[in-house]
Amino acid sequence: MIEQTVDIATPHGATTTFIVHPERDGPHPVILFYMDAPAIREELRDMARRLATAGYYIVLPNLYYRAGVLELGGFATEADRARMFELMASINIPLVMSDTAALLTYIDSDPAARKGPMGAVGYCMSGQYAINAAAYYPDKVKAAASIYGVSLVTDDHDSPHLAAQKVQGEVYFACAEIDAYAPLEMVEALAQSVTANGVNGEVELYAGVHHGFAFPQRPAYDKTAAERHWERLLALFKRNL
Repeated sequence: MIEQTVDIATPHGATTTFIVHPERDGPHPVILFYMDAPAIREELRDMARRLATAGYYIVLPNLYYRAGVLELGGFATEADRARMFELMASINIPLVMSDTAALLTYIDSDPAARKGPMGAVGYCMSGQYAINAAAYYPDKVKAAASIYGVSLVTDDHDSPHLAAQKVQGEVYFACAEIDAYAPLEMVEALAQSVTANGVNGEVELYAGVHHGFAFPQRPAYDKTAAERHWERLLALFKRNL
């Protein structure tokens, strides 16, 4: 595998971005990997590596660069969690889509990245960013997945349930049954919207598991559910990329 960490210029500074892709048989299809609220860490880099081994060029940007933060170093204390939620609230869909435009410019200049349909995946706070990447850039991002995403149905114009209707490819929502950030009522409203509006996609409820089930280093980790999410992701990207 080839790994690099690069600073990609944006209108607001530069986002330190982890990129990983196979050494051979390139160029490879691109997948934008949006971090969750606890920020960049080795756990996420390992997940990016796992996706890359399936033949993809993975781009994992730091979304907290505006605050001068790359890694939080954990969220065990109340102060850590308060800082995490502060950072999470400091970004939004328009800002992250501006970052995404900068990432796409960089990707276009890298011969290791295949020019063609791309994918996007986001966890927790970033599920909404992955879905919106496909809505903002429908000619490029053809497959997007939200894994236990938050704010799935809101009154905002860029709510994921509305953004999904603008996607020209396929979307996938993986939702945990036990999730204070996306309660079952919200998941049901999302599923109804996807069905009623003929969205090319799926809302899948992972029974009996908690928010965060795919992260190996989180207390909520559930190996069976995590492996199912990998199966779904790889199938989604294989169909569309």
